[in-house]
Amino acid sequence: MSKEMLNALDALEVEKGISKEIVIEALEAALVSAYKRHYGQAQNVEVEFDSKKGNIHVYAVKEITEEVMDSQLEVSLDEALKLNGAYELGDTVRFEVTPKDFGRIAAQTAKQVILQRVREAERTIIYNEFSAYENEIMQGIVERQDHRYIYVNLGKIEAVLSRQDQIPNEVYQPHDRIKVYVSKVENTSKGPQVFVSRSHPDLLKRLFEQEIPEVYDGIVEIVSVAREAGDRAKVSVRSQDENVDPVGTCVGQKGQRVQAIVNELKGENMDIVEWNEDPAVYIANALNPAQVVEVTFDESGKACTVVVPDYQLSLAIGKRGQNARLAAKLTNLKVDIKSETDMAAIREQQAAMPVEEEVTVEEPVEVVTAEEVVEEIVTEDVTEEVSSNEE
Repeated sequence: MSKEMLNALDALEVEKGISKEIVIEALEAALVSAYKRHYGQAQNVEVEFDSKKGNIHVYAVKEITEEVMDSQLEVSLDEALKLNGAYELGDTVRFEVTPKDFGRIAAQTAKQVILQRVREAERTIIYNEFSAYENEIMQGIVERQDHRYIYVNLGKIEAVLSRQDQIPNEVYQPHDRIKVYVSKVENTSKGPQVFVSRSHPDLLKRLFEQEIPEVYDGIVEIVSVAREAGDRAKVSVRSQDENVDPVGTCVGQKGQRVQAIVNELKGENMDIVEWNEDPAVYIANALNPAQVVEVTFDESGKACTVVVPDYQLSLAIGKRGQNARLAAKLTNLKVDIKSETDMAAIREQQAAMPVEEEVTVEEPVEVVTAEEVVEEIVTEDVTEEVSSNEE
């Protein structure tokens, strides 16, 4: 068994990358537990594995005392001195107590420990590998689904696609190849768990990087993404090179580049707008395809009122308010859209409102309390009475 054990440990270290010392340490701890199960004691037992010969030895550790109260835990000084004349009271002595049939128990225990370490190593390898893919895009194959998840095979692991991460109205059939965004990787007690998404806004970023070399190289930067998965999305872009048109680069000749992304997302409409450092211009671009006449901001700069031609009010707001909602998400502003007629009426109403005149008091008004009035009346009465008496 010793030779087979050493060969197994060497193979484990080479193939799985598991250190031999770690396995031996775990094996010794497991053998102590196995000894306790089979022989009823392990509180003072040590197991030693010879990493050179592969032999296993079990030792009972006893303390040297003057009076032995428990022969399993203690040994007298006289007995210890027979083994080594240097022992003193309080020292510990190791007695080998390896059972004859312990080899069979050790082999079973070693097998369990090695299998457990292999499973742990494989889980760690998978976790480390897929942690590197977090926030990245991968292609997988739909395996199956239940009431909670769709399970996507990513090669070494089966990822889960929850309902909120699915594109509404998108049908997933077994063996379908789909691109997914790795949103989270967790190392649970049951092993690594990979969560993927088809509705995450960053899926668009990664698709643009795959389809458009200028985006991957950083010449064209994706500033912001606003998305209602399966229906419509807005993407704002800017160029790091003044000679490169960011919108035209992303759209491609005859729309081929953006069409590849639309096809991957099963027909999700895509608006690509140019980012601008001027917030008014940026919000006007974000409301494309509607034309914007005027943009005014409130004092905080976090909300704005956008004026559009009367005939384009419904276009600016969009179906169920979608265009305005996506523009607000894209620019991170609160957007209020008004038609020219409505805005003119609001301004006429504001102009017609009377201006409150300020009342200016030239001289301060003296404030007299009731007590002061009573005191003054009493004083006048007393004065008149004294004057009449003198006369």
